[in-house]
Amino acid sequence: MNKKDKFFFFGFGQSAKYFVKNLIQSKKNFSFCATHTKKTSFKTFNKKKYVSFKFKDKFYDKKLIQNLLKADYVLISIPPQKKRDIVLNNFKTVLRRSIFKKLIYLSATSVYGNHKGKWVNENSKLKGKTKFGFGRKIVEQAWLKFRNETHQDINILRVSGIYSRESNVLKKLLKTSIYVKEKKYFSRIRVEDLAQIIKKMFFSHIKNMTLNASDDKPATNIEVAIFAAKLLNIKNLKPVSISKFKNKMIKEFYKDSKKVSNKNMKNKLQVRLKFPTYKQGLRNIFNNIW
Repeated sequence: MNKKDKFFFFGFGQSAKYFVKNLIQSKKNFSFCATHTKKTSFKTFNKKKYVSFKFKDKFYDKKLIQNLLKADYVLISIPPQKKRDIVLNNFKTVLRRSIFKKLIYLSATSVYGNHKGKWVNENSKLKGKTKFGFGRKIVEQAWLKFRNETHQDINILRVSGIYSRESNVLKKLLKTSIYVKEKKYFSRIRVEDLAQIIKKMFFSHIKNMTLNASDDKPATNIEVAIFAAKLLNIKNLKPVSISKFKNKMIKEFYKDSKKVSNKNMKNKLQVRLKFPTYKQGLRNIFNNIW
């Protein structure tokens, strides 16, 4: 019988959940624990039992530590808080003692900042100046420093804009048929493909990787909105200037424009994307929901 792989998830949002679904579908022998901001409890996800440990800011259930020490694989999807990583801040000493085979920190392609629509890869300059990009850049540097100190297998996955059946431009357009008229290039990744990328990275023999997780076809916000509107037969799509939006997060998001290359990820991990472009991903969602 194969040894049961033990996973520990800091954060249990859609990335971690779809990764668990992928492990179940591939019939992996595994167990996992996760963290949540609420009190510790026993839970079930897709018929898989797990313990959800309380972890919020600097407060956490002390029982979390013994499970972290026993973990084979660690996935961190909690975003930076005040330009700091709360996992490193709270568990640096524990991680030094840990026996994990591989740790993955889910960063974001916002670290690249604004490249005025040009292509970027893992060696491109990190120009992130927004609240999201700059914070991610600082946290990445902290993890790389920790890796240099401990010589552990610590990997960074820079994730592009995630979309899924639960969250996508189709649902947004049904609520309000507007789009930002300023032309900006973005890259995306369907959450099912992100899940398989995470799995490939965990079980790769290559250590200490920094890779982008993006699909094959970067596109402008305008292209994606028009394609989605055609699927939904929305004919009164309205362009709106970003200056008209009150939401600061949206304004921050549209400061950047870049095309993110996935060549290194596909070559090193031998990934075949299920949804290589936004068109395939959105059409699949449309066909399965509407």
